[in-house]
Amino acid sequence: MTDQSKFNHFAALHVPGNPLVLFNVWDAGSAQAVAKSGASAIATGSASVAMANGFGDGQEVPMEFALANAKRIVDAVDLPVTVDFEGAYSDDPHEGARNIVRLADTGAIGCNFEDQVVGGEGLHPIEVQAERIAAARAAVGPDFFLNLRTDLFLKAPQETHDDAMLEEAILRARAYAEAGASGYFVPMLGNLDYLKRLCAESPIPVNFMTYPGCPSNADIAATGVARISHGPFPFMDLMGQLEAAARAALG
Repeated sequence: MTDQSKFNHFAALHVPGNPLVLFNVWDAGSAQAVAKSGASAIATGSASVAMANGFGDGQEVPMEFALANAKRIVDAVDLPVTVDFEGAYSDDPHEGARNIVRLADTGAIGCNFEDQVVGGEGLHPIEVQAERIAAARAAVGPDFFLNLRTDLFLKAPQETHDDAMLEEAILRARAYAEAGASGYFVPMLGNLDYLKRLCAESPIPVNFMTYPGCPSNADIAATGVARISHGPFPFMDLMGQLEAAARAALG
């Protein structure tokens, strides 16, 4: 698959109601295993990459390590690869844009790019995040899939999710789309009615992340979600199995 066809194929997989399902990986070996399963694309999870290599999440993985890891994954599979790039390792729009270009140079066809202030408090204001997106889009070109993650719902307990938060999420979706985002990622938004409204109002495909106790993939798909990812849970589940096997072998 050529680089251009990977861009086009990946974008076309985002179908509302028939979502792309991504089982997140953390290195070349896990990417090859997921590719063998019949996956349509490969996605990393930043927390998984961090935990697998002895780092904390939240951009504690050195950027050079993250880029080298992305390159190894891209080279290991013949599928589109999107990378969880957190906050692009900078709050400065232009420095962040340059970092995303470096990620694209690994052969990755897209990335997650979040709006929380990494290492700080809260979320970037909408206009600030839009400036960061616009700079990234101008630098990386029209095809790279910028999946903009909002941490509105991740940062708040689910019982506090309300109409006001949903309205802000819709405002962010529209502003991010206008600035050049390709997709919109809303981890921990598990309210199906809210998801359905967000999918209807968002100008760009919506990405849901599974988590223990969340609605089924079928119920999520019915809201109009176009992408379902698995975040850190594949890595965590596998490490649990490894520990259990080790206990059995050593006990």
